[in-house]
Amino acid sequence: MINKVSEPSANDYGLLSFLTLINVLCVVDRQLIASMANWIKPDLNLTNTQFGLLTGLIFIVFYGVAGVFMGILADRINRTRFIAFGLASWSALTVISGAARGFVSLAIPRLFIGIGESIMTPASMSILSDRFPAKRLGFATSFYYMAAPIGISVSLLIAGYLEPLLGWRGCFYALGGIGVLLSLVLLFLRETPRPRADDSAMRSSRKPGLLPLKGTIILIRECLLRCPALLLTISGAVMFHVFLGAAVFEQIWFVEERGFDRNSIAELTGWMALVGGISGNLFGGLGSDYFLKKTGIGRPMFMFWITLFIMPIMLAYRFIDPTSFFFMVCMFLAFFQLGCLYGPVFGTIQELVPTYLRGTVTAVALLMINVVGLGLGVTSSGLLLDWLTVNAIANPYTITLVSFTLISFSAIPLFFFAGRRFSQDRQVLL
Repeated sequence: MINKVSEPSANDYGLLSFLTLINVLCVVDRQLIASMANWIKPDLNLTNTQFGLLTGLIFIVFYGVAGVFMGILADRINRTRFIAFGLASWSALTVISGAARGFVSLAIPRLFIGIGESIMTPASMSILSDRFPAKRLGFATSFYYMAAPIGISVSLLIAGYLEPLLGWRGCFYALGGIGVLLSLVLLFLRETPRPRADDSAMRSSRKPGLLPLKGTIILIRECLLRCPALLLTISGAVMFHVFLGAAVFEQIWFVEERGFDRNSIAELTGWMALVGGISGNLFGGLGSDYFLKKTGIGRPMFMFWITLFIMPIMLAYRFIDPTSFFFMVCMFLAFFQLGCLYGPVFGTIQELVPTYLRGTVTAVALLMINVVGLGLGVTSSGLLLDWLTVNAIANPYTITLVSFTLISFSAIPLFFFAGRRFSQDRQVLL
């Protein structure tokens, strides 16, 4: 069924802003370990592999796998209270993370934080798709995902400005406390009514004799097989995130191989993430809406042109003199490109998937992006870094970041073919 939601009201934009604020908190919580790498890694005496596991598989696998089940629940229960539960859970565990004394005592709360945070996006995207029409989904999803660059920026600014005052542990305590307070506010928000057609569509889609979960898994499989544009779009996002996984070591690269002070570079990259990321999100959302309207080709082709232009610059970035102006331009473009991605990717998913499966398919996309993309990138890069270090190979962080940038180049043809298939596949599942 095609989304026939009326024009959004002021209340719809207000809810979008509030969900975005909570998502900012979610991203800050997720990113803070990477932003605090130059403090946490030596303080807890972590190897690169252990640090990669903390920001990779330990967090991401449970985040991604749980997200599928949370997406299924988001299509069936009160979504605002569901988000409130997740926010309160991960915020309390963030406080516990601040008391960690080693790898294990930090790994255990991070594992369960991933489960709590997995509620946020499937439930939020489901709500937004019920409040915004298809022609506004690019903007709504990009605005929501503005939380990614803002959250990264805030986490870096916390490392640069608040760490000297509170210490890295105090920053975790403060972040968790804010989250608990916001979860109470969510309890007073009313659930967004779902389109009535969803109930009958969902009932008719279940085959007799199948359990709801098993039936949902079959439906997801059919969606991906019958709609190549959907599978190619998700695959392109997955490969793009392989590089982003390795980028958790970027703060250490700045300090150890580019000579920056750890507080100064956290402040600089924080402001770059804020300006570049927000600019990229607005450009990705509004630009992809305009591109779709004018060409009818689809948002994946828009992403193809963005990645084709910027990703080669990301490769050159690793070899440029860090005191040069071009180095700063590349840093800005890195955050700009990150912002461009989310609105078009999740807007495409919302357009290609039936309304009663949007939360679930969004969760499946996040599973693939996080477990295969980020998980592979951050864990493999940690192992590679330790191997390069043990073998006394010069510039191990530069070699690692370049290697994973090259792997992510595969996103370019995937977005291209998704764009070619978009018009043909647009009505297949709706």
